[in-house]
Amino acid sequence: MAESPVAEPAMAQDTALVSEEQSEQQQQLEPVKKTKKIIRKKRRPARVQVDPSEIKSEQPPQTGDLFNIWYSKWSGGDREDRFGLNTPAPTRCDPIKDSGYTKADRVTGSFFCLYFAKGTCCKGADCEYLHRLPTIHDLFNPNVDCFGRDKHSDYRDDMGGVGSFQRQNRTLYVGRIHVSDGIEEIVARHFAPWGEIARTRVLTGRGVAFVTYVNEANAQFAKEAMSHQSLDDNEILNVRWATVDPNPMAQKREARQLEEQAAEAVRRALPAAFVAEIEGRDPEAKKRKKIEGSFGLDGYDVPDDVWHARTRQLESAPEAAQLEAPEEQLMIEPSYAQPEPEAQNGIFSSATVAALRGLAGGNVKTQAASKPSGPLVAYGSDDESD
Repeated sequence: MAESPVAEPAMAQDTALVSEEQSEQQQQLEPVKKTKKIIRKKRRPARVQVDPSEIKSEQPPQTGDLFNIWYSKWSGGDREDRFGLNTPAPTRCDPIKDSGYTKADRVTGSFFCLYFAKGTCCKGADCEYLHRLPTIHDLFNPNVDCFGRDKHSDYRDDMGGVGSFQRQNRTLYVGRIHVSDGIEEIVARHFAPWGEIARTRVLTGRGVAFVTYVNEANAQFAKEAMSHQSLDDNEILNVRWATVDPNPMAQKREARQLEEQAAEAVRRALPAAFVAEIEGRDPEAKKRKKIEGSFGLDGYDVPDDVWHARTRQLESAPEAAQLEAPEEQLMIEPSYAQPEPEAQNGIFSSATVAALRGLAGGNVKTQAASKPSGPLVAYGSDDESD
């Protein structure tokens, strides 16, 4: 009996429903792959801080008879405003808005823009210097600062200027502060945008603050950025380099921080696996050290001083000695009889004759020296009687 045409669409629908259920079950059983979308934010070009048309090319007025290149100012006639603190800074840098890429980002080892730090750069993205804040990865020659200016052997008398290359100074002296409630928080808030601060100290009785940065380049940048600026009040700050703290605890803390900074630079330069092995954070290195340091003795745990002494010995040895295995000395060595020296009857020694016989296949014949005869038998003696 033939099936009715009405039953065929119903069977097709049932088959389609079963296939859909099977596909849904397979999708539930299969693990869902999670894809992480990476959004890369493009850096913006550096912003023009000052309109080029507003820049005046006129030279500053002459306030003295002689221009001092060491202090970069005229000597004489400036007794009333010795440090130029009566004139506030016309502009101020905003590192969040003004930072951006310039032509210097394409060149490795570029310096930072001094005018950008002061907020007066008119070139923007066309500037040949960096328009951003220094980081710990920015390393420069100790003879220059982050702006590329040459340092001197000693500080100026007023502790201003570029600084000295004989000392790594990360502390700024900030004078002429108007002391108020919460002055420490105010000082930290105004100096924090220029880099990570390690320590801040305010002498409320003298209106002076000392700000220490983690990185020296950030201290150099902040000195120029905060020079002649003001805090919450309308004061004009006197920002200079700080002298050496006479406190022994402060000197030890400074030396420890420099050591930690140098160690961090070494960690960043070496591979991570090698650093983990040196610091003892690699379990596989500990097992390998335990196996190699047993010196072939089961159950022997080598002390650290013996291990380090063996390591220094291998490092000081030449490469050939490191590649070759050391010779094992036997406890009882066989004694070999020393051959007696043969009498030499001719021009060549016995060893030379043996070598010649080996080359010639044993066909070399030697002729013994003939005994002298004649009237000059004993001639050659030192005895005058002969």
